[in-house]
Amino acid sequence: MSSSTKQPDVITCKAMVAWEAGKELVMEEVQVSPPQPHEIRVKVVCTSLCRTDITAWETQAIFPRIFGHEASGIVESVGKGVTEFVEGDHVLTVFTGECKTCIHCASGKSNMCQVLGLERRGVMHSDQRTRFSVKGEPVYHYCAVSSFSEYTVVHSGCAVKVSPHAPLEKICLLSCGVAAGLGAAWNVADISKGSTVVIFGLGTVGLAVAQGAKLRGASQIIGVETNPEKYEKAKAFGVTEFLNPKDCKEPIQQVIKRLSGGGTDYSFECIGDTGTVATALQSCCDSSVVS
Repeated sequence: MSSSTKQPDVITCKAMVAWEAGKELVMEEVQVSPPQPHEIRVKVVCTSLCRTDITAWETQAIFPRIFGHEASGIVESVGKGVTEFVEGDHVLTVFTGECKTCIHCASGKSNMCQVLGLERRGVMHSDQRTRFSVKGEPVYHYCAVSSFSEYTVVHSGCAVKVSPHAPLEKICLLSCGVAAGLGAAWNVADISKGSTVVIFGLGTVGLAVAQGAKLRGASQIIGVETNPEKYEKAKAFGVTEFLNPKDCKEPIQQVIKRLSGGGTDYSFECIGDTGTVATALQSCCDSSVVS
């Protein structure tokens, strides 16, 4: 059999496995199965930690599990039917995949793919089975990525090819936090030039929103954040004014409305708190957009 048709073998590598909710992750030797049709196996070069990983580790019921979903890596092998990737390609993982044919993918208005939408059951989309195991026992996936492993298997629609010249140690942030924030500003809200914007939370997502708002020409970008250490960095991303709710003697939405001349045109909640969502809505003018 020629090397071009040889089927990839099971790989044994290191991975951080969560055995129970809230319990310390354990470095384990895991077996990673070959990619099945329309899947690729990726050598993970860099992965970052998202707050969503921590929340799921603390609360979700599917264990044992390998977390992580913001990753950059190199394609190690490809399954049958994969045409958009070859061995050696540099990629970013995408936890909300795109089949490119369903009604949502075709609309251009949503990324909630009907085929490769949010995966919460810990198995692959194609056969509802896991590609990880430890001593013969299944270990489950997370967000269709599981990047806290030296190797992982993802559906080909859950990865994006990138330039081999892009620094993998930096661009892993683009696969979730930056894409979410910049996409919310650029694609969802479609921020208009000269508009006013407020952003609740100046983490990775919030800073990406600020950058997107700046690029779209927003005239005022208000950052709401309780950690003053983030202020200087946020200026470089485009934030023009800062508010710390702890320093305000009145509800923060009233301060924002006064500062923006009646409420902002766009409001972004980048914390993930239902109470803050209501505050973000109350900070807007009557014709604004909330994301």
